[in-house]
Amino acid sequence: PTLPDGATSTMEDMLAGQKSVKEFQSANLAYMSCLDPKISAAVEKAKSESASDEDKAAAKALEEAYNAAVSQEEEVAGQFNTEIREYKAANPG
Repeated sequence: PTLPDGATSTMEDMLAGQKSVKEFQSANLAYMSCLDPKISAAVEKAKSESASDEDKAAAKALEEAYNAAVSQEEEVAGQFNTEIREYKAANPG
């Protein structure tokens, strides 16, 4: 999502940014929920005796995609929290 600049944004801008972040988080959660069963299946297949290197690579790639989604969500939340602090500093009381 596009985040507002807390130092120069209005309250409306901040609320729009918050809505954008929440929509992103919701979409990201849906994405991760879709990955969960695929990861489970791929990991089980990769653990089997007949697993190929491609099976193991597929399981690893899915796990990396999930972890990247988690990291991206944490990064967006952290950035938005920074903007909130900047907004509060620019708009005391």
